[in-house]
Amino acid sequence: MTTQTQPNKRLLAPIIIIMIRCAVALFALVLILILALPISFYGMAMYLEPTLPDVKSIDENKLAMPLQIYTADNKLIGQYGNRYALPITRKEIPEHLIHAFLAAEDSSFFEHSGISVKGLGRAVTEVITDDDTQTGGSTITMQVAKNYFLSSERTLNRKLTELFIARKIENEMTKDQILTLYVNKIYLGEGAYGIAAAARRYFSKTLDRLTIAEMAMIAGLPKAPSTFNPVVNPERALERRNWIIGRMLAEGFITQAEHDEAVAAPIGLNLYREQLDANMLYLSEMTRSALVERYGEQVIDSGWRVQLTVDSKEQIAAKNAVQSGLRNYDARHGWRGVEAEKGDLQSLKPFDDILPAEVIKVNDHSFEAKLQSGDTVTINWSGMNWARRYYDADRSGGSFSNAHQMVKVGNIVRISPLNEDKTAWKMANVPVVQGALVSLNPENGALRALVGGFHYNQSKFNRATQGYRQPGSIIKPFIYSAALETGKLTPDSLVSDAAIRIGGWQPKNSDGRYTGDMTVRRALALSRNTPAVRVLRTAGLENARNTLTMLGLEKENLPGSYALALGAASVTPLQMATGFSAIINGGHRIQPYFIERIYNFDNQIIFQANPAQACAICFNQDLAQHNQMLVDNFKEQKTKKAESDVNDGSNTDAVAQMDRLDPTTPAQYNAAVQAPRVLSPQTAYNMSTMMREVITSGTARRALALGRSDVGGKTGTTNLAKDAWFAGIHPTSATVVWVGFDTPSTLGAREYGGVAALPIWLDFTRQQLQGTPHQWVNPENRSRSQIAKQEIVNITD
Repeated sequence: MTTQTQPNKRLLAPIIIIMIRCAVALFALVLILILALPISFYGMAMYLEPTLPDVKSIDENKLAMPLQIYTADNKLIGQYGNRYALPITRKEIPEHLIHAFLAAEDSSFFEHSGISVKGLGRAVTEVITDDDTQTGGSTITMQVAKNYFLSSERTLNRKLTELFIARKIENEMTKDQILTLYVNKIYLGEGAYGIAAAARRYFSKTLDRLTIAEMAMIAGLPKAPSTFNPVVNPERALERRNWIIGRMLAEGFITQAEHDEAVAAPIGLNLYREQLDANMLYLSEMTRSALVERYGEQVIDSGWRVQLTVDSKEQIAAKNAVQSGLRNYDARHGWRGVEAEKGDLQSLKPFDDILPAEVIKVNDHSFEAKLQSGDTVTINWSGMNWARRYYDADRSGGSFSNAHQMVKVGNIVRISPLNEDKTAWKMANVPVVQGALVSLNPENGALRALVGGFHYNQSKFNRATQGYRQPGSIIKPFIYSAALETGKLTPDSLVSDAAIRIGGWQPKNSDGRYTGDMTVRRALALSRNTPAVRVLRTAGLENARNTLTMLGLEKENLPGSYALALGAASVTPLQMATGFSAIINGGHRIQPYFIERIYNFDNQIIFQANPAQACAICFNQDLAQHNQMLVDNFKEQKTKKAESDVNDGSNTDAVAQMDRLDPTTPAQYNAAVQAPRVLSPQTAYNMSTMMREVITSGTARRALALGRSDVGGKTGTTNLAKDAWFAGIHPTSATVVWVGFDTPSTLGAREYGGVAALPIWLDFTRQQLQGTPHQWVNPENRSRSQIAKQEIVNITD
């Protein structure tokens, strides 16, 4: 037996030696790798160091917030951009919300130095087990590095760079600073960046009012905001939420009772949508477009709060006046019939109170209709009264005698309420005729109101600023101004209203009659055409074109012929309002503007308009007093706000005010510069009084209904009544109204400027001037501002 075991021992010895040598070699290899790893890590860090960003600049990364548009009286009328990032400080973060993120993302955050081997191990396990409720391998610090400095591309180089930046961040920042940066920047779905934005978006709450369940829901979003979004995937969101709550219990962050209560809680979504105070879409879109043109697309996510010159009450009055005027025009020309024989009711847009409805029952003198809300209403014969007229193609026609002739079951019609209680209804049209209104402050060009069409949802084209049309007779005050400037005519000079021929052109008066000689002021009041042509010849064609250009019209759109006297030009309502401002402000060319100031997200003023003034001396003389008034008003508003902000238990108001305009300092103006003179004071004054006579004894006598002696105006109607205009002036406003079809065609018989456009101005101006004292100034008793203007003339001319 001994002889049998000796060979076995001899065979085992070499095997043992080989095994020992392999073990030593393996140990040596591991030792080399252990020693090489930090050396290679350090070497790679040295290699990448020049390309790594300076983490000290991390606070310079801008947090995205929507662009907001406000009226002068702080009404929110527009919001652009879907990125929300409400920055908060470390003190504002609830401890349980921190615990939820630690449990979900990085439980060893306060122990590791930026890179967690444990976390990387969990990531590997997640891949092997396909368990996507767990956290990934990135630490919170690594996510900060990626969110603030890197793209989301999945490459080895980017991941290595992320590791090295994480180490730099850990070396140069405290854990609290890193955590605060993380919760402010992390994307949490629904356009929300950061926890405060997410709390508002998902639960309509401020951070301090979140429950443990809601905190866990938010903490579950960073890993996959689309996958675990409770809006689009509530089941998976609930599963991840409860897993995080379990992790919070395991880590000792919450008690068993708190765990049980949180797990049993429903999702509890209460989505927040910013509510505009008023819809003023032409204004807000005009502002957005101007800002993008000036600052680029990034302005949409700038968080700026832009305050306009427009007061919401005046803007609403302007919108209502335009819509009422266009609807009245429509009513004068009869009902155009049903909107559709059949159709999908829910697909149609309402236009304010002009609602789509489906006819469900027809009686002899009434019909019943279903609204988009599902409610059923009755339109009685009295509500069909205006629509019973109909017109044939030649504008002749008759009237319907019963409701069956007008509508049938299944028809889609438009109706409007007759009273606020909506207990009575009438038939309606969506006007196809369009209109525009512009009102400027003639002293500095500040926009007071602007309407670009009947309804923005019907057409986004802004006719007030983009609609070039022939001005017709409202250009005549500019022509007369050019003539008065030459000194060859005065308002009381005689001009012939006889037939005239210039080459092959023979202009005619609108009534086809000629009345002989009359004064210049009378010729303007009656809007006679042949005198206007003679006045233009006196002024000189090229001289008149230059004057009109200085008043704000574009020279290339002014014809080089005497048809200019009758409005053969191409202008916008805004340009015309600019020109009339010079007539009422003493002869100075103002520049229209509508952005008064811009605030950043911290409610600090970063831009303040300081326009040229028609009377800079007047403005500057009152500057100190005006600025002090702004300071006093600011303090008063802050006091009122502080009193109203006493906690009344309502969270909705707190959320609504989280990102609203709340200035930190009062607005202050600098000394103004003088707006350039384009008309002499005497010409401006004469033209303003002549325009007053257009109302008292001329083509605009309907404006007498306003009951004011300090307004002037001018009607305008182009050939075939394709455009109807009215321009009204007052010492505080220059307002122009246009009515017409987008594709030029006749407005119809007797649809002059005094019929189609003047009533719109009348409705608006009645509200605009409510409470404003009479301000007309006669030459024998000039106001201080006019004396100041005369002093400016002596200095500059």
